[in-house]
Amino acid sequence: MIIMFEIGSVPLFHLGAKAKQNSWLAVAVGAAAGLVLLLLFLYLQKRLPESKLTGILRYGFGRIAGCVIGTLYSCYFAYESMRNVRDIGEMTAMTLLRTTPLFITMLIFILIACYATWKGAEIIFRLPEILLPNLMFCYLLLIFLFFALQRADIRWLTPVAEDGLLPIMRAALPDLISFPFGQMIVFLMVWPLWNGNGVPVRNTLWAYAGVSLFLVFMNALNVTVLGPSLAANSILPVLESVRTLAELKFIERLDILVAIMIFVGLMIKILLFFYCAVEIMANLTRVSVKWWIFIWGALIYASSFLERNFTQHIAIGLGPSLKVDILFQIVIPVVLAVSIALRQHFSA
Repeated sequence: MIIMFEIGSVPLFHLGAKAKQNSWLAVAVGAAAGLVLLLLFLYLQKRLPESKLTGILRYGFGRIAGCVIGTLYSCYFAYESMRNVRDIGEMTAMTLLRTTPLFITMLIFILIACYATWKGAEIIFRLPEILLPNLMFCYLLLIFLFFALQRADIRWLTPVAEDGLLPIMRAALPDLISFPFGQMIVFLMVWPLWNGNGVPVRNTLWAYAGVSLFLVFMNALNVTVLGPSLAANSILPVLESVRTLAELKFIERLDILVAIMIFVGLMIKILLFFYCAVEIMANLTRVSVKWWIFIWGALIYASSFLERNFTQHIAIGLGPSLKVDILFQIVIPVVLAVSIALRQHFSA
């Protein structure tokens, strides 16, 4: 689930584009900083291994403040789910169903999320077990084709850090912590569902390390295929890279395969964010999960039309949204960790 979740909507963007040919280094810096944040999340979970995010917030901030902040987290997760619904709707319109109205495709994906959440966490977590091997096979196939057809030119990655490390750091921090690595905070709602003993620290760290290396490699691969300028200015850099394989006559419309791969990652993110938004409100209000599925489903679907077009959607997502992410992914968890540490120290 962690691997699928972290891949998610990343193929839609060229991360660290401000660092130009060093964008892959910016992603590596973001992943390293995200690891520190992940260790903070694991610390919080290990302090209260049986509690979900809502319980941790109430323990650290008190019942009233914890409930208020928990409600804000539910809205935040619902907002992230909405962004991915709009992403997948726009992707469908650009690649597969060009004449199908956006409101129909997004409604279908929202209904799928509602159904999966209705059936419970077990159904949601079974999906990556089925989809991940197929997704990895497709990525490996594409990587093989890029190199077999000599589409990748490693010279595009040079010179390395010609202006020093400062531009790389600026491209990575804080934006690449917020997206995609800081979004791991959502797992504070699902780690307690782990069937084993305690918190799955080792599994989480191995999965995080593996997917981080994969994202760094794919970022570098996009640069070697498209060049830093084209990769930075492409709306769908992975799709643009695949279109350079046009001379591959024995496979037609390889870009459809890439679109489906992106759909899979986006759907996993929609499901997990939606499930956690619903679970938080159900835990806080004692109202049935089924009611919150309808409430959040309707609100997410309606709010996905607020942005006028895909350009505005991307501008908000890579602009103001990343600044809000800092509050929920860094500021509140740090204050929460300090509060829990002091409380447990003085009560010992």
